[in-house]
Amino acid sequence: MKSMQARLSLGLIGVLLVVGLILAQTSLWLFELGLQRYLESGLRNDSENLLVAFTRSPEGIQLNEQHLAPAYQQPYSGHYFRIDLADAHWRSRSLWDLNLPAPDTPGLHSHFELAGSGQSLLVLRTDYRRFGQALSITVAQDYTPVKASFQRVQQIGLGLGLLALIVILVLQRLTVRSALRPLETAREQIAQLQLGQRSQLDDRVPVELEPLVAQVNHLLAHTEDSLKRSRNALGNLGHALKTPLAVLVSIASSDKLDAYPELRTTLKEQLEQIQQRLTRELNRARLSGDTLPGALFDCEAELPGLFATLGMIHGDHLTITGQVAPGLYLPWDREDLLELLGNLLDNACKWADSEIRLTITHIEQHYTLQVDDDGPGIPEVRREEVFSRGSRLDEQIIGHGLGLGIVRDIVEVWGGTLQLLTSPLGGLQVCIELPERTISD
Repeated sequence: MKSMQARLSLGLIGVLLVVGLILAQTSLWLFELGLQRYLESGLRNDSENLLVAFTRSPEGIQLNEQHLAPAYQQPYSGHYFRIDLADAHWRSRSLWDLNLPAPDTPGLHSHFELAGSGQSLLVLRTDYRRFGQALSITVAQDYTPVKASFQRVQQIGLGLGLLALIVILVLQRLTVRSALRPLETAREQIAQLQLGQRSQLDDRVPVELEPLVAQVNHLLAHTEDSLKRSRNALGNLGHALKTPLAVLVSIASSDKLDAYPELRTTLKEQLEQIQQRLTRELNRARLSGDTLPGALFDCEAELPGLFATLGMIHGDHLTITGQVAPGLYLPWDREDLLELLGNLLDNACKWADSEIRLTITHIEQHYTLQVDDDGPGIPEVRREEVFSRGSRLDEQIIGHGLGLGIVRDIVEVWGGTLQLLTSPLGGLQVCIELPERTISD
């Protein structure tokens, strides 16, 4: 989401800069062009006044200086003229000893300078006919103050433009953040959904997101309904098969097959394998539904009740303790974790002399679950045997031998690892490492 905001901000910055520069340059060019046209009208008026100042005398065409503006009499006043006839030339006294450059073509020109004065000139050349003679009148005005004022306007405009750009970017960022807030809320709700903290997305969203949220909620409801039907069907199938299997096992164990010992042995072995395989696959199918949201496992709320139940079952001589960080939640289905921890602790209670310890830690990218007991432990060479369905190392211990097999199935589905080690308490340590379930941003 942050990367989307950054891309939108960078894109808008780029667009605003390009459009702003184009508008600024165009506006400044149009402003300067309009200013020059305004000054041109004044120069053209001066040129016409100079044309009117010509008189005819016995000596020929003369320029009546009494009709000249005072600015043409003051040296370097910033107003200059030059008049060219075929056989005569006039120039203003304001030029003093300098020469006014004459454009090659009629019209307005803004690239001339008055040499030696440092003045930039706006020059207008106009061609006329007076008293039957062709003449060229060139008038000029010092453009330096105007250019300086124009540059100040440019600087002020640039500063105001940058300020406006900053204000627009701030407002844009606030607008984008406000517009994307519903998406961020939806993302957070999806994360809560995956962690089991909610079952559906909140449907109070902007109109643009209503179809998406409705489809997601419909998909969740449909998937959960399908999963429930599948689980019910598997449960019904399991119950339907257990009774015939029990009957067949009973027949295989009865006296009716005494005459066929080999057949009895083979039949019992095959039926036990079918029963174990059925239990294993039904359990795996049940665990496959873990992708749907479910209640998370709150260690502080769930473990005391689990310890108390095991204490009542196995007697008060056992001390069951837990070492868990305060407020720790395990991001897996509550029922599956109760089954996993229940099997591990129940197995430890059967073998322990007096102490069982459960340790749950969350370090870096994984969770670690350890169950230690002070019982006799298991020799390293025989530890793999306990994972076999129905296998028990001591037939005197009550149980069906499926506990650790179920635990291993759950751990495998969750992508974790299970190890049997020697406990610091002297007995067996069952160590489970589960990868952290993360929500991508």
